[in-house]
Amino acid sequence: MPTLPPQHQQIVQAHAAFICQFVQLSQNPDARPALEELLNGAGQAGWTRLVAALRLMLEGRRDPGVLAGLDEEDTVIAEAVLRGLVDPATLPDPDRRPDAAYAAPGLAAMVHAAARGDHQAFILLSNMADQMRRAGGEMQRFAAVLRPLVNGERNADRLSRGLPPRARQLLLSLLEELGRLDVH
Repeated sequence: MPTLPPQHQQIVQAHAAFICQFVQLSQNPDARPALEELLNGAGQAGWTRLVAALRLMLEGRRDPGVLAGLDEEDTVIAEAVLRGLVDPATLPDPDRRPDAAYAAPGLAAMVHAAARGDHQAFILLSNMADQMRRAGGEMQRFAAVLRPLVNGERNADRLSRGLPPRARQLLLSLLEELGRLDVH
């Protein structure tokens, strides 16, 4: 994967399976029904602008204009798709888990944006929290601190109550990142 900012790397890795599947299916005319199913599912999940950009790519467009009107997450995904269409060697590994070292900066950016009224960031963070709750265990417990963080809570002792050590460390890293963002 090319050198991207940590938050962008996290986005690409989180959506690696989708990115790879789109590129692979788009290269095979016989896979058009599966590709349509993938795009319809993405559209139903709320990625309507991203799907529109991907459809432009299917028509052969590779210019930066296909990114017009996309939010940051959709732009990062679309750029990864464009790179993958040009050079499949740039595609992320769909089996690799997102790097935990990038989790805190990415989460902090989303919490910061959501706390400042960014509706898209709030929805993304809510979806992420739902996934964490469904995963159970440490992730389920960590999901419970996201809402208080968006609401401005920064007391590490209060937030970390009941968190296992790894989740507590992630929270502390997240609070450190939020401290940097809140200063700016």
